Amino acid sequence: MQIAVIGGGPGGLYFSLLAKKNIPAIDIRIYEQNPAAATYGWGVVFSDIGLNFLREADPEFFKDFTAHHERCDYMDIVHRGTHVQIHSNHFSRTSRIDMLRVLQRACLQAGVEIEFEKRVTDAAALNANLIVASDGANSAVRTQFAQHFQPSFETRRNKFAWYGTRQLFHPVSLIFHETKYGIFIAHAYQYSPTLSTFLVEVDPETWQRAGLDRMSDDESRRFCAEVFRADLGSNELLSNRSLWFGAKIVRNKNWTYRNVVLLGDALRTVHFSLGSGTRMAMQDAIALHRALAKHPNDVHAAFREFESIRRLASATFQEAADKSLDWYENLESKMHLDPINFAYDYMRRTGQVSHEDLKARDPHFTRTFEALHQHA
Repeated sequence: MQIAVIGGGPGGLYFSLLAKKNIPAIDIRIYEQNPAAATYGWGVVFSDIGLNFLREADPEFFKDFTAHHERCDYMDIVHRGTHVQIHSNHFSRTSRIDMLRVLQRACLQAGVEIEFEKRVTDAAALNANLIVASDGANSAVRTQFAQHFQPSFETRRNKFAWYGTRQLFHPVSLIFHETKYGIFIAHAYQYSPTLSTFLVEVDPETWQRAGLDRMSDDESRRFCAEVFRADLGSNELLSNRSLWFGAKIVRNKNWTYRNVVLLGDALRTVHFSLGSGTRMAMQDAIALHRALAKHPNDVHAAFREFESIRRLASATFQEAADKSLDWYENLESKMHLDPINFAYDYMRRTGQVSHEDLKARDPHFTRTFEALHQHA
């Protein structure tokens, strides 16, 4: 069997690695439009749930994959200058470029071929029995066959800019600042010994009042650094094509067409406030590999198996992500809450974490919350 994978991100690479290791007779070629060392972004976060999927799928690779991850077991929510820690939230973080290098090296060692700086403009022209479109949220393959996949797109209100910083945020930190322009939010976490991701979020009205819609990349970077000066200390924000963007939610009515299947962000996007799109892409990769192993000579049966594994999980995760987005987009109505109640409301925002769940996770935090309401 000839397999063409379009897009050399985590999902495409991981599927290729698993498929080649478990079905050595297949030929797999990855087409990646960027150079081997190119990456846009900073770090990637995995929860313990996400890591468990990777551990079960390939224990040997898992050891290499997590060898240099930064780890922590709590979140830090900063509201009105008060830090509220919520424990038993286990996260593993690594740099995106290191993750890609580990995956690329493992794929090459397994016998997968990778063509860098190769943009596929016509997927139908590829000589392959199976085409995996893992070419991101702006997927060219999905666009080429849009009438068959029937994608839908929803652009949400808030604006975002991805920065990095040398200020180290050991826990996954959510920082909320009220300014004369409006509310600024930072999503920050350390992902290497020297660097942290620092994602800035604002609503469109705040973005315009602050003049960010008229600023250059460098001006925006310096402005946001001053908003969060108390959190960054003497460190500045670092830019890597850190342009403002809106969250675009992608869904597809159909996941497959002929011998083509969508994977990762090409298939569906999830908001980063809830979980990593990288995690979802790699879970897709595991499911597609298992479906192919079960039906090695029948691509369409493998596709049906893949959808039976992932459809419900995908829909459930996107629904929770939508609720998380709603919480952020209606943040102004929450800012009057004291830090403990604010953090509690945040943790319950998706409707998937009950009071009992939170009590089992962090009994100290929950007792503090309960004590506030007993004396109210």
